[in-house]
Formats: sequence, structure tokens, C-alpha cells
Amino acid sequence: MRLIRMLLVSALTFAVLPAHADEKDVARLTQLLEKSQTLSARFSQLTLDGSGTQLQETAGEMSVQRPGLFYWHTDAPQEQLMVSDGKKVSLWDPDLEQVTIKTLDQRLNQTPALLLSGDVSKISQSFDITAKETGGVIDFTLKPKSKDTLFDSLRLSFRNGMINDMQLIDSVGQRTNILFTGVKANEPIAASKFKFDIPKGADVIQE
Repeated sequence: MRLIRMLLVSALTFAVLPAHADEKDVARLTQLLEKSQTLSARFSQLTLDGSGTQLQETAGEMSVQRPGLFYWHTDAPQEQLMVSDGKKVSLWDPDLEQVTIKTLDQRLNQTPALLLSGDVSKISQSFDITAKETGGVIDFTLKPKSKDTLFDSLRLSFRNGMINDMQLIDSVGQRTNILFTGVKANEPIAASKFKFDIPKGADVIQE
């Protein structure tokens, strides 16, 4: 839950600033992200505190489709669902029977999770980007230019040209590692995947 809220709330703190990222690294990341118009995968997520102690472990499935369509479902017992239809992002918490709905604007489109499905042509406006390549693995480190964010750095790793994992580190050293498995690119995804029907009786929060 903390990660999903971080991915949503952090969007409100991004500032549009002049680009200083390495143009070559930006171009390479853009190319890798944009070549997959759809992505589907299972994920496992591990959160550690600053000393390396495990805080939480979850798993689930995700699907994305450009531009702006996103589905991220965390399995029970810590079930959460985040769905973007390209205009709105809905965060469903079944335990609380609560759905939070946000407008998908340019700032929200540049959050880490939605970066996989959104417009990446202007990512250097919000992030400083550096790349390191070892064998068939390329690691991109993205650091927000705004100081008022909930994370200090985001790493996206690609193996043989396909997204493999991502890691977020916050200001106190807490790390969230997300590993993607069974990744499928450019396969059709049903439109219904990206539509969220508000359950009857749910508490709705509009932000």
C-alpha cells in the first residue's frame, strides 16, 4: 500500500525544470520504454529498511498499454488495485472498501509506475538520468530534480532489452525492490483490464 500511494502522491511534487540529463542516456531509456507498446508480467515486491531488515513482501500482476493505461494488482492478503484508463487513476483498497481517484495529468504521468505506460519523451524534465551497462543488463538511475519527493532515487533495469526490475530508495534508506517475471511485450490486452467499476457501497475519495 505504501508503495502504490508513493507512486501516486509523488507526482504532485514534480517540477518542470530545464533538462540536464545525459542526452544519450535519455535517448536510450526512451527507446527501450517506447518499443513496448504493451507489457504484461507478474511481479514480486520486497521492501527493506535502511539496515536491510525485511518490512514487507508482496506479489501480483501488472499490465500497461501506451499511452497512459495501467493495471497493477497486488495479491491477497495485502490486496490493492491501481487502474488507469488514460484519464483517471483509481486506487482500490478492498480492506477499507475505499477507492481514491486522481486525474491523470502530465505530472502524474511521470511517476515511476506510470512511467512504464506513459509519455517518456519529456522524462528529463523531472529526472536526472544516468546509465550503466554490464553485459546484457542496462541500469538507469533516475533522480528527481524536485527535493520534495517521497523517494531519492529510482533504478530501472533492462535485461536483453526488456524491463527486468526496478528499485526505489527513500530519504531514510528504505528500499523497495520489484522484480518482473514472465514479461510479455506487444501482445493484445483486453480494454476491460484498464476500466475500474466502483463497487457498490465503496467510499470514494476524489483528489
